[in-house]
Amino acid sequence: MAPQHNGGGLRARALSDDWAVPDGGSWGLPAHRTLAEKAFISLHQAILTGKLRPGERIPIEELANALEMSPMPVREAIRRLDALGLVENVPHKGARITELSITDLREIYETRLSVEPLAIARAAQRFTDEDAARAKAMLSAMRSEEAGSVELWRAHSELHLTLYRAARSAWLQRVIQPLWESSERYRLAMPTHSAASNVRSHELLVQACVRHDPERAAFELTSHLVTTANSLAAQLSSGPLFTPPKGEELLPLPLTLAKP
Repeated sequence: MAPQHNGGGLRARALSDDWAVPDGGSWGLPAHRTLAEKAFISLHQAILTGKLRPGERIPIEELANALEMSPMPVREAIRRLDALGLVENVPHKGARITELSITDLREIYETRLSVEPLAIARAAQRFTDEDAARAKAMLSAMRSEEAGSVELWRAHSELHLTLYRAARSAWLQRVIQPLWESSERYRLAMPTHSAASNVRSHELLVQACVRHDPERAAFELTSHLVTTANSLAAQLSSGPLFTPPKGEELLPLPLTLAKP
């Protein structure tokens, strides 16, 4: 259900602290934040978690009042969200949340399938005991949290970002972050897997990284992304977007990775 308007008042509940990212969280934002950063975090989380719905107009004055700041930092936050593809500016109508579409979904997952298998392969080569401990902690959280909860979403996000950070590549992180956030909007709007199958696919990813097996890690991630993309496409009344990798056939890595 779309957030409700109460006369001129904004859906303050949608932007409450319940949805804010804690200091030092996954997104790498500083603990001491400017007003623009605070506005960005509130809007960012409201969009990703569906509190602000696709196609919904963003009333800047209402947002500023709800967040107890002037419109200027809200406008700056909207510009950042526009750069991430989460918001679009419509001539003569202002800013609105980017719509979900099969074309956008295909482009997001085509790019993810080009980039993320490389990241996970690098991660598998460089995986440390500390990386393994963090990943296993997130797996444990995924097993225990309620399906559809914010806590499960955060554990799932943190697991993937933990694996990609283990690649020790700042550029891969810069490329993956906006893709991840855009695809999460689809996954949250249209849940695709049972809790058990979703956890199992992530267990296989972590196992491949712990074993320092880059080919297996890339294979498991590719399978996971293809399955998710095709399931989301079905909910948008489309046929499959990608062909799953066959059986135990490992995929060639896009590059020959040198030993770290």
